[in-house]
Amino acid sequence: MWLYLAALLGLYFLRRWYRERQTVEGLLEKHVLITGCDSGFGNLLARQLDARGLRVLAACLTPQGAEQLRQATSERLQTVILDVTRSDSIAAVAAWVKVQVGDKGLWGLVNNAGIGDPVAPNEWLTKDDFVSVLNVNLLGLIEVTLSLLPLVKRARGRVINMASILGRLAFNGGGYCISKYGVEAFSDSLRRELQPFGVKIAMVEPGYFRTSMTDVQRNLESLEPIWRRLPPEIKESYGQRYFDGYLKLLRVFLVTICSTNLYLVTDCMEHALTARHPRTRYSGGWDAQFFFIPLSYMPTSLADWVLTWGRPRPAQAI
Repeated sequence: MWLYLAALLGLYFLRRWYRERQTVEGLLEKHVLITGCDSGFGNLLARQLDARGLRVLAACLTPQGAEQLRQATSERLQTVILDVTRSDSIAAVAAWVKVQVGDKGLWGLVNNAGIGDPVAPNEWLTKDDFVSVLNVNLLGLIEVTLSLLPLVKRARGRVINMASILGRLAFNGGGYCISKYGVEAFSDSLRRELQPFGVKIAMVEPGYFRTSMTDVQRNLESLEPIWRRLPPEIKESYGQRYFDGYLKLLRVFLVTICSTNLYLVTDCMEHALTARHPRTRYSGGWDAQFFFIPLSYMPTSLADWVLTWGRPRPAQAI
């Protein structure tokens, strides 16, 4: 019996390998819009797809980021300035994309733009701290998607949403994990709604990578003003030793865990855009595949113990 099960399992993976190697025809004529191309995953993906010959529409937050990207790519790639927190900016970009793609529609939309700060214990944060992250990572992503969906439907194309392994398993406080849980829910509902139109939705769930979002110095510096503004009773309940230990743990984690190989994520995005049979979810990074995803299926009590092991203890802990 075990031999038959092994044979069936082998046939399943062989079939999946064969299907995933099949690519979409006419890629050189297809347009892909990528948000958040100033740096990190978006910047690398724009250069990667441009080298492959696709017609990349790279949305950057700053003129400086757009200019640097143009200098590093071919004349095919076009840039546009986009602030995903502003409805007027999104509307202007949607109108611009409509002119660029014409009757062919938009083959790919990659919602990559995102921020991480502030990351801190939830009790240290205000509503505005959460809103600032949600406006970019979730609400901005939703508005960009809704604005461009008619063009994606026309092309029977794809929407690639940048989620996170932290959209499965919340590891830290702040709006980042909340926003990524929201991206997962939005993507799931959108996939089921658009399936009859031939539109495919994929999520990319990276682990920890060395990007501007995980810059060690910036993360540490952002915590100082948050700690200083806390009411005295909250500071006393945690204590200075807890704050110092939290800073040390964050520094060690960001320095030792974060991978520098961004291709582990951008290759997933490229496959989702170019494969005839893309996956629904892509996990980028060894930490995502062999630690966070298995842990997310474990009993909650075990996951809680693993994720809180080594954390500093508050001064007024029981």
